[in-house]
Amino acid sequence: MTINQRPAKHLRLANTAFFFISGFGYATWASRIPTIQHQLHLNEAQLGTLLFAMPIGLMATLPITARVLSAYSSRAVMLFGALFFSVVLVFVGFTTTAWQLALALFCLGSARNLLNISSNAQAVGVQSLYDKSIMATFHGIWSLAGFAGAAVGGLMVFYNISTAWHLLTVSILLLVFSIWAYPATMYQQPIPQTNKKLFTIPPKPLLKFALICFASMACENTMYDWSGIYFGQVIHLPKNTATAGFVAYMIAMTGGRFLGDKLVNKYGVKKLLKFSGIFIFSGFIIAIILPYAITAGVGFILVGLGISCIVPMVFQTAGKSTTMSSGAALASISTIGYLGFLLVPPFVGYVAQAAGLRWSFGIISILGLLIVFLVKDIGNADQN
Repeated sequence: MTINQRPAKHLRLANTAFFFISGFGYATWASRIPTIQHQLHLNEAQLGTLLFAMPIGLMATLPITARVLSAYSSRAVMLFGALFFSVVLVFVGFTTTAWQLALALFCLGSARNLLNISSNAQAVGVQSLYDKSIMATFHGIWSLAGFAGAAVGGLMVFYNISTAWHLLTVSILLLVFSIWAYPATMYQQPIPQTNKKLFTIPPKPLLKFALICFASMACENTMYDWSGIYFGQVIHLPKNTATAGFVAYMIAMTGGRFLGDKLVNKYGVKKLLKFSGIFIFSGFIIAIILPYAITAGVGFILVGLGISCIVPMVFQTAGKSTTMSSGAALASISTIGYLGFLLVPPFVGYVAQAAGLRWSFGIISILGLLIVFLVKDIGNADQN
């Protein structure tokens, strides 16, 4: 149940602001990782271990987020998540020891989870006010904000602005932006949870969406972690240009999200998800069979286009659940989805160590076919 006294376009703009806050804040932190590594004198293994604190915080709070969203309106949870996220960002910038950074990143992951799940629940509510799909655009704004945050971070590094002052300034701006946008957000009546279990497996009607989400997030984080390495080790590009594949992927994913709503409105969710899986599979296969800069770049573009709209469309469809609040439904699906985000990229590394990255990417490409297979089982009622 949604209660709103503002025009739909105002609600949409306010929700867009919180997607921007999430994307800009996350990219701000990510842009200063090399600086923080240098300041704390961390080697790659130590840094990798500390970075794992953020997804642990995210996963640990997923069941809590589901319960909170079943007790409070998503707009209240979203504001708390945004404020919490902004405040923790300050502490990340002022950390002086490894254990302080680990604690700050754990809290940052927890705050990011609260913000992301609740803002997506809000997006589902705003979507219900429109006859046409608008969900993918929200995620496009997140990606665009990520580019903006990374660009500002690059400038801060170029002009030798300290990490602490950079993150403090961004935090203050995000706090003000959150408080400004909050009054125009939508009130959603929470649906109390009858299931008292800490970890909730999605009910059978939503399980296929959770598995699609798992496959998509696994491919997404594989590209985040391994696309640059693939271009360096397999394509043999110099280190300073090896990120070209990742850039091509990110541009394609962002562009795909802004095109996604038009495609959904024209062809429907089911057909879009089907072709998304085909694009993911085809993109990986092209990059594997033709390991050259241009062809692999085309392959990564196809992967980016394939991944771009899967999570927004899964959230949009699953958020219509009548047995759970939209926030609880999204949290249960995200629990499965984030397992793919966390567990599959290390698996890629193990296979690459044993047989090479091309074999790793070949195995991951099968997830694209899995998406196509799962989509076949989605009924007509699920795609509207």
